[in-house]
Amino acid sequence: MYFRHKLEGFVKRFCFAILPFVAVLILTGCRNPGDRPGTVSILALKGPSAMGMVVLMDSLKTVDGKVVSIEVLEEPMQVRARMLVDKPEIALLPLNMASILYNKGLKYQLLAVPIWGTLYLFGTDTLISAWQDLKGRTVYMMGKGATPDILFRYLLEENGLVPGQDVILDYSYPTHLDLANAVIAGQADLAVLSEPEGSLVQERNGAIRLIMDLNREWAEAVPENPGLPQTALLVRSDFARDHASGIMGIAETWKQSTEWVTLHPAQAARLIVDHRILPDSSTAARSIPRSNLQFKYAEDVRSCINGYLKVFFTFNPDAVGGHMPDEKFIYTKPGH
Repeated sequence: MYFRHKLEGFVKRFCFAILPFVAVLILTGCRNPGDRPGTVSILALKGPSAMGMVVLMDSLKTVDGKVVSIEVLEEPMQVRARMLVDKPEIALLPLNMASILYNKGLKYQLLAVPIWGTLYLFGTDTLISAWQDLKGRTVYMMGKGATPDILFRYLLEENGLVPGQDVILDYSYPTHLDLANAVIAGQADLAVLSEPEGSLVQERNGAIRLIMDLNREWAEAVPENPGLPQTALLVRSDFARDHASGIMGIAETWKQSTEWVTLHPAQAARLIVDHRILPDSSTAARSIPRSNLQFKYAEDVRSCINGYLKVFFTFNPDAVGGHMPDEKFIYTKPGH
């Protein structure tokens, strides 16, 4: 009897202890998942794309009752991996990488292009002022087949130079940071750098100068489609379908943030440092005008997007996912 009494007491205490948890499970299980607040996840990239978002980061807290979560990642491949696994509602990637994922069946569409060219030729040589001055020289690049490599090769050919023959391309430094450090140390006297790395090396070494603006060179080579739509702002297709007004609210806030950063570089630089996007406000203020921050809806610049991707496709079809993306790749604003 003693053991029976003790067992009954234990069972009662156990039942009372787990009752609150059972109630929570029942209530949660009966609730429609769509009724839960949830989150809107935005994955950005450290650099110009995040720089243009700093006002949005501080002001956009909820969308359609969902909490906005913004993460700034170091590399595009990190964003890509998260898109494949976590399926964030919004993500930023290089445009050609976005095309690859779309052609592989990932259900994202191109909402806008917030960055329009961040590539420059840097070095210490004061005698280079034209493309022909590069003949016989070595230019250091990061990542064979990456965006800077393809665009620089294209511009060399457009200006009558054969890559690898007239101009040697050296890929000794595997990352943007490795290449930037080599330039600072004087180990790479000519290099194609993207912002903000270009501004960073000039802050660290006063002898380094900006030799050539590759964004301007692109505009001269492709006058029918000026501007380099380097960065893709992608939205998950089902989220865009179910939250059309919310998506447009995010986009307009993003656009206003980009415009403010461009117009107020000194103030924006402080916010960029506060959000740990760049290490100091001097580098940030120098980099903002060079980052060509302009928020343009994809459907309004369709020809620029197609012209840009065709350069990659001609270089190597795999650089855009095997074929040019179809018209559904570009998100159409509600009512259009």
